[in-house]
Amino acid sequence: MVGMATRRIQRTEESRRLLVTAAAELFAEKGYRQTSFVDIAERAGISRGSIPWHFGNKLGLLEAVLDEQVQGMLTGTAAPPGDPLAQAMGFIRLPVTRLFITLLAEAVEADSPIREHYARLHAALRQAVRARITAEELPAGTTAEAFTVLLVGAVIGVHAQWRVAPEAVDLDAVQDVMRALLPAGLGRA
Repeated sequence: MVGMATRRIQRTEESRRLLVTAAAELFAEKGYRQTSFVDIAERAGISRGSIPWHFGNKLGLLEAVLDEQVQGMLTGTAAPPGDPLAQAMGFIRLPVTRLFITLLAEAVEADSPIREHYARLHAALRQAVRARITAEELPAGTTAEAFTVLLVGAVIGVHAQWRVAPEAVDLDAVQDVMRALLPAGLGRA
């Protein structure tokens, strides 16, 4: 009996993982609004009825996708501790960041169903970068919060340009220039 319960739990977890993976891929390819339950179910190879069972609705699935992707980004970057620029620039190179650019186009609309979720994503990114900045590293009169918004915004802008025209954006050169413009000592390991 225990073996059957364990297998059922494993199948449930596997179904959930397949749905989140398929949704992340499709949201990145087609956007949130243009992706249907049918699309996700077909990509995952699972019944579309499983989506509301696992997530409640499409927004619940989006939240699961964003939670998983943000956790993966925050733990998966190879930036050295204490280097917020390297961490922020490392986000650009992650395959999942295409998802964030695709969703950004929808999130800026005032009536977007994903606006709140995307705002939480930005907050998580700012928090991750902010945690690596000390007040002593910043120029007088500069708040860590304002600096974090600027840094994350710059990285998002660079990322969008790189996704649209990768041949025109040298990410290593951009990182070198950004490092030269940062206050002395900031983010150096």
